[in-house]
Amino acid sequence: MSARGDRRTPRLLRPARQETYELLFATVYAGLMTNVLLALTCAPLLAALAIVGDASWPFLAVLSLPCGPALAGAFGGFAALGDGSADVARSFWRGYRRAAPRALLLWSGGAAAVGVLAVDVAAVAPTAWGPALVPFFLVMSALVVTVVFALLVLVAGAAEPVRLRPLILPCLYLVVRRWYLPAFGLAVLGLAVAAVLLKPVAGIFLTASPLLYVAWATTRFALAPLLPPHPAR
Repeated sequence: MSARGDRRTPRLLRPARQETYELLFATVYAGLMTNVLLALTCAPLLAALAIVGDASWPFLAVLSLPCGPALAGAFGGFAALGDGSADVARSFWRGYRRAAPRALLLWSGGAAAVGVLAVDVAAVAPTAWGPALVPFFLVMSALVVTVVFALLVLVAGAAEPVRLRPLILPCLYLVVRRWYLPAFGLAVLGLAVAAVLLKPVAGIFLTASPLLYVAWATTRFALAPLLPPHPAR
């Protein structure tokens, strides 16, 4: 071995710095704590999925209403982690309380809109107009989910309560203009939903926070012009 290799060997075998281990453990802790808090706040839906997996979708839609504030709390924890705060639980509950009314309103409106579109799909699918109208309704459903998710990101990232109506059109504009970013976030969000639907307990405790973080970060990047210059801690 050359002298240059001898000089490099100790550096390669040297253990990582303490800050690296602290960052790793803080990230793992934040993910696990977020999963636990999501499971607590979405417990009715998880219980229904685990016990009565074939329940009707209107029943599951009603039970899913607490998921809107729960997502706002998770986004608050993600933002706090990005700002260097390790107290994810406190950030989660702070974001949950601050954004709960608007997040619940957004989730309820989105669930109602997607429900109506689902009924339309079921109604037109057997008809002669089905091949032309079904893709339209599916695209509209995806757009509704994407805009609602983007508004949840904005509401969770605001330091003070915000009005929803002035944000809808700018949010829709950015979602359509930068469609590739929300589309990727929607695909990741779909993976998270599929994991929870297939294995409710394992999905929420193992995959929820990483996939939600990717979808949240991608959506925040797409909505950068609407975000405050200094996010709330």
